[in-house]
Amino acid sequence: MKSYLQSLRYLVSTHLLGLLFFTVFRCILFIQGYAGLDAASRSLRMVFPAFVRGIWMDNVIACYIFLIPLTVCSVSALFNYYGKRLYQGIYLFFAIFYSIAWMISAADIPYFNYFFKHINASVFNWFGYWKTTAGMMLGERSYLLAVLLAVGAILLFCRLTHRLLRQLLNGLSCQPSNWREKAVIFLCSALLIGGCLFGIRGRIGYNPIKVSAAYYCNNTFLNQLGIPPTFNLLRSSLEASKSEYKGIDLMNDEEAVQSVRELLHITDTLPDISPIARQVTATAEPTRQNVVLVLMESMSAKLMERYGNHAHLTPTLDSLAQVSLCFDRFFSAGTHTNHAIHSVLYSYPALMQRNSMKGAVIPFYAGLPTILQDNGYETLFFMTHESQYDNMNGFLRTNGFNRIYAQENYPREKVVNSFGVQDDFLYDYALNVLNGTAKDEKPFFCVLLSISNHPPYVVPEHFKAHSSTDEMRIVEFADYALGEFMKKAAAASWFSNTLFVFVGDHGKKVGELRSDMPLSYNHVPCLFYSPGNIEPQPIGALGGQIDLAPTLLGLLNISYINNGFGINLLQESRPYIFFTSDDAIGCLNEELFYINKPKGQQEWLLQIDNCEENGPTEQTEAQVQMKNYAFSMLQTAQYLMKNELTGKFKGYIPQ
Repeated sequence: MKSYLQSLRYLVSTHLLGLLFFTVFRCILFIQGYAGLDAASRSLRMVFPAFVRGIWMDNVIACYIFLIPLTVCSVSALFNYYGKRLYQGIYLFFAIFYSIAWMISAADIPYFNYFFKHINASVFNWFGYWKTTAGMMLGERSYLLAVLLAVGAILLFCRLTHRLLRQLLNGLSCQPSNWREKAVIFLCSALLIGGCLFGIRGRIGYNPIKVSAAYYCNNTFLNQLGIPPTFNLLRSSLEASKSEYKGIDLMNDEEAVQSVRELLHITDTLPDISPIARQVTATAEPTRQNVVLVLMESMSAKLMERYGNHAHLTPTLDSLAQVSLCFDRFFSAGTHTNHAIHSVLYSYPALMQRNSMKGAVIPFYAGLPTILQDNGYETLFFMTHESQYDNMNGFLRTNGFNRIYAQENYPREKVVNSFGVQDDFLYDYALNVLNGTAKDEKPFFCVLLSISNHPPYVVPEHFKAHSSTDEMRIVEFADYALGEFMKKAAAASWFSNTLFVFVGDHGKKVGELRSDMPLSYNHVPCLFYSPGNIEPQPIGALGGQIDLAPTLLGLLNISYINNGFGINLLQESRPYIFFTSDDAIGCLNEELFYINKPKGQQEWLLQIDNCEENGPTEQTEAQVQMKNYAFSMLQTAQYLMKNELTGKFKGYIPQ
């Protein structure tokens, strides 16, 4: 009986030590986000519940790990077996699984700092590009610190648990036990195993514990502080593996399609293409202008002085905004570059964590490259990294791009990190190509995908920035590189007949984060610049990346079939604009911001002012309308994409 109790002490001590380590990681995350909390949220009364809920949910993971060793030790005790190899095996089991937990917890710290979300199943999308992902992690200081933190935690945990193991082995003895002792062992083991299973379930009630259990206040950071990254990754992975989570299931497909037709005022019937396809007829001759579209990495509108940032980070963009058609209420489709490419070029919304460009079967989409290609344009796409990343090469070549320029085309010595070359080199390289292309006397459509404003940040030694952190210095450099590109382009023969478009692919964390879906991640700049051809003016209408292509084609006076979800913002208006992040859907107008997390069945309605969240409000009718607007658009997008893959809808018919 004594040996049984000693083995339980070892198991329970290891379990408690695991909870302590989880709490230490949570403390590090708290320290990292402390500066973003206001005075009221820093009080012990506000912070303490986050840690309590965190331990509660940490215990779920710890109980998963604890269950097998507890069961094995209980069974062996009934047979009076307390062998040395048994407990060495259990020590190894603990070491392996807790090491995985410490690696996830350490990696979550820089991940959360960048995305304001815990690690989730979407990270598995990166495993297909392990070299690039590894390069990012090894090249970014915050990830190197995370690696060191994980290694340190693993070594310390193994050392402490090994000391516990030695204490156990020194006190074990295999003395015979009578039936009364075995009955006590059986009863105690049954209670402990039952308690462990309850710990895994996490709560009394119909449903087991979910991420929503961590939410307890109006401060988004504190709510997320209580969510263990290992728990979040486990839950999202389990959900992603189920058939019902392979896609979104927001409403009935047919109802969604009918709603979208009504909301977009579609009267055309083009069933071979899709239920939302409609003919757009220009009222004038095409302008035959060149188009240069710059997708600016992580360029949140909140980084610009125009939108209230006084750090003087983006003088180029702020100057261009004064002489452009400037869309001040413009939003990215999602929070990843693949979302932006699909949305900007083909007018499709981002379907939460789904990467719409990946897949062995690539459907055809009608969008800027295909439509301009059909109208005699040469189409070019320039990226900094490898062309295979996010399946860009296959997807873009399938959908309208004649030429792709990527890391494979650039000198090896110009590659600075896992994401390839820097913005200034990309722009200079593209200028040389465009100068040669212009000699063919046919218009061109060029997309430039920048990258410098993405970790790992590499600020060139020659660039003198005034900011104190690399995260802000790189914004200055990205803006500077764009300015140099425009200066050099102005000297080119094709400049006066070119329409430039500058749009953020998505935003990033800037300033105080006031909601579960911070608007700095989706509110992005969008500028149309063509000196002598476009009259500069600010545009206050709501718009999104899905609207960029129809608006641009309208300026070019090109007739086409619109098979996307966008509108011409210069001729039509939206009551709402919608967008997503990995796990949330957002929809807003000038005054209200609706957020919905379908898997957690959570929703919020916030007041906003100048694209800033101002706290919760209750307007039931508006909330219902916004929910239907966003849900019907997203559900229809998924329905069309699924049926374009099967061939039910053609999506795009080349001219």
